[in-house]
Amino acid sequence: MSFHAARRAISQTLAAIAGGAMFSVLAVPVVQAGGLVADSVRSAASAQSNNAEPVPPSANVDDAVQALMREYDVAGLAIAVTREGRHEFRSYGVASLQTHAPVDPDTLFEVGSISKTFTATLATYAQVLGKLTLEDSPARFVPALKGTEFGKLNLIHLGTHTGGGFPLQVPDAVKDDAQLMAYLAAWAPRYAPGTTRTYANPSIGMLGVAAAKSLEQPFAQAMEQTLLPKLGLANTYINVPAAKMSAYAQGYNKQNAPVRVNPGVLAAEAYGIKTSASDLIRFVDANMGVASESRMPGRKPNVVNAEVAQALAATHVGYYEIGPMTQDLAWEQLAYPVTLDDLLTANAGTMNSQSQPAKALNPPQAPRGDVWINKTGSTNGFGAYVAFVPARKIGVVILANRNIPNEARVRLAYRILEAGSH
Repeated sequence: MSFHAARRAISQTLAAIAGGAMFSVLAVPVVQAGGLVADSVRSAASAQSNNAEPVPPSANVDDAVQALMREYDVAGLAIAVTREGRHEFRSYGVASLQTHAPVDPDTLFEVGSISKTFTATLATYAQVLGKLTLEDSPARFVPALKGTEFGKLNLIHLGTHTGGGFPLQVPDAVKDDAQLMAYLAAWAPRYAPGTTRTYANPSIGMLGVAAAKSLEQPFAQAMEQTLLPKLGLANTYINVPAAKMSAYAQGYNKQNAPVRVNPGVLAAEAYGIKTSASDLIRFVDANMGVASESRMPGRKPNVVNAEVAQALAATHVGYYEIGPMTQDLAWEQLAYPVTLDDLLTANAGTMNSQSQPAKALNPPQAPRGDVWINKTGSTNGFGAYVAFVPARKIGVVILANRNIPNEARVRLAYRILEAGSH
């Protein structure tokens, strides 16, 4: 089967997933509980449906979190768990060592590279609207790059880190868009496109640029005024508004100095999202096509329409095998059931710092339910992890105001989600 024929088949599958239906995001209140960890702990749990799996025992989760916070000197941490759209929130510590404001489900955290999954969704949403195709060259939307090596790539290469070898970060010498264009015009691949995965912010960043240009909007506007409202995410931002700054957690670096992400070239597209546990778990539900509860009593249902549902599903198409992991559009997935060892391998630091051989899937793998889909994200002062299993309708969000090791995040998430499986 040719790549284009495979794409048509996957498009038909995605349309069937969307089914022309509307996914409702429902609303229920949350019951509060209390405790004490690293200044304060606040837990919130919704009642569980009769057919939902039981949540893990609270004491077991609390013990694991307390140990993690002590080991890595974490000021504050938020966890959200979804099981068939019903949520449990557990909040620990403080959002700021200066104000001692407690973490709660609406505290805003930087999520680093988890932002890439939002950027990928913006691109697939533009594709659903007919504004682009993922086989397009980025030069279609950035004409200055026509005739360059970069212009020979397609948007799938950019969204899967297989363009041929970009650096992890935009070079320090690139300070503005004009310098970025000059850098990309002079760029030359180290590998044949589609053969090697080299994790890179410039790659996914330019996917975001192309998507926004196809929608004829600046990227932040396309995200904050177009996509995020359609996802029902009212507490997620590129630029945190002044009225929400009091909810924005303070990040801390290894020296325990307060830090927040610095603006920079392609920062918004690659690692610019700030969000809360309550919003990010709704994004997880939307990715699974699950109706999602709210903690706000009487709140009208938010709606994810068929176009957005199709766009979300399209980000779960698998394009390359890299070790135990399949690379989707920004998301990464492993066959489920999955071992902790494979998860740790797939999320090891070397997966981002070193180039990895990539085996192209031809045809690309259509979205599946029996997979563990995940993404890590970090900035200098924050660490985050998202994971979900569509077939089981379960997912977890972990947000911390310190960049703790990926291994610690993955171990905690695995303990939470797999507690009801054994």
